[in-house]
Amino acid sequence: MGNLDEEKILIKLDQMDGYLSELRQILPDNYEDYETIEKRRSTERLLQLAIETVIDLCNLVVSGLDLGLPAEENDLFNKLAEEQIITERTQDTLYEMRGFRNILVHEYASVDNRLVYETAKGKVEDFRRFAGEIKELLKD
Repeated sequence: MGNLDEEKILIKLDQMDGYLSELRQILPDNYEDYETIEKRRSTERLLQLAIETVIDLCNLVVSGLDLGLPAEENDLFNKLAEEQIITERTQDTLYEMRGFRNILVHEYASVDNRLVYETAKGKVEDFRRFAGEIKELLKD
């Protein structure tokens, strides 16, 4: 299985799980309660950290399996999909996550608070699916 650093991968998966767990703890059930500055900022930061952990995991797998040097983050996702390590659905999700992270970090567009809230409420399953696909790789 190439030179995969399983320990580093497991640590990153655990980190991601921690961010998602914190997100669940702080995220209110309704949008009105979300509108406080503390809730908004902590949600944005935890989503950003979780997404960056996903990208770190992609880097670890691509370099560990010697899949070539990616020119940019999207190349990471393409390489993983080509090797059937992640599904096409997950690949599309990773593109979306990356774009969303860029908005959060660089504020390319002004951050849409409702979109951040809906993402935090509804997209945790995407992280879980990705983690499952990476864990599957470690079983081989």
